[in-house]
Amino acid sequence: MAQMKYFYELTISSSPHAHSPITTRTIMRDVLIALLPALAGSVYFFGLRALMVTMISAASAMFFEWIYRKLMKLDSTAYDLSAVVTGVLLAFVCPPTIPYWCIIIGDFFAIIVVKQLFGGIGQNFVNPALAGRAFMFSWPVFMSTWVKVGLDNAAGVFSTVDAVTAATPLASMHQGQMPEASILDMFLGNIGGSIGETSVLLLLIGFAYLLVRKVITVRIPLSYIGTVAVIAFLFPQGNERFAWMAAQLFSGGLFLGAIFMATDYVTSPVTKLGQIIFGIGCGVLTMLIRYFGGYNEGVSYAILVMNACVVLLDKIGRPQKFGAPKKEAAKS
Repeated sequence: MAQMKYFYELTISSSPHAHSPITTRTIMRDVLIALLPALAGSVYFFGLRALMVTMISAASAMFFEWIYRKLMKLDSTAYDLSAVVTGVLLAFVCPPTIPYWCIIIGDFFAIIVVKQLFGGIGQNFVNPALAGRAFMFSWPVFMSTWVKVGLDNAAGVFSTVDAVTAATPLASMHQGQMPEASILDMFLGNIGGSIGETSVLLLLIGFAYLLVRKVITVRIPLSYIGTVAVIAFLFPQGNERFAWMAAQLFSGGLFLGAIFMATDYVTSPVTKLGQIIFGIGCGVLTMLIRYFGGYNEGVSYAILVMNACVVLLDKIGRPQKFGAPKKEAAKS
């Protein structure tokens, strides 16, 4: 009987070899859990339509990722929950009265154009949810129609015609005036705005959860929010400094953007110094847009602009190679 020889080729990476229970799915699951308080608050403030918009957005984002990967004959990544997070965040930065077809188009742009066409998760250079929101301003009326808070004024699940519209606090502050809403109402979320951005308190609960789970660090959120606070305090536009600063912090999407958007692993710097500069840049741009731009809010566009600078910021604070000469380290 002939002797048979078997040859096996085993390729392994360089040491060290470590196994971790942390995966993309576990991280995204924690982000979704952290978003639950704000989602519950949106239903309380805006009614069931807020929940319906969020569910449709999450389902659409997951479907678009699944169908694209299937058509391109690529491994499916639809079940790592990253698309669901994108869908939920996109809904959170839209008014509760947004038409369902509009949010679906936004999900298509976020998942297909911004994420998948650049290679999928880990390859996109800007935040997909914020890019989807920017694209949806092709319908500016839908994206800037705000309703008064309260279940008695909640937009219907299938119709929004009976909802009473109202200006947001940022609309007043854009004119240099303090809003009618109290600081407490703005902190709790008892104001008009996008689905998931109004309640700072509920967003801070999610923030605490992410910190405990070590999903994110405080560097980007604190440098971002701190920069906005300092600029608002120094330039109150004729208003009482502390009240103006609090109004700038607690209105709009600052906390949602700083905690859940700016900290996106893919589109934020990896170095500590780079993250701090990234947060400061977001804060400066946000206030420049709020003070001098034609648009009331600046969070979305500030983060998108800073996303484009991440390649440069990653070079700042890069540690020196161990044992490498200074000239070689400087080139790396």
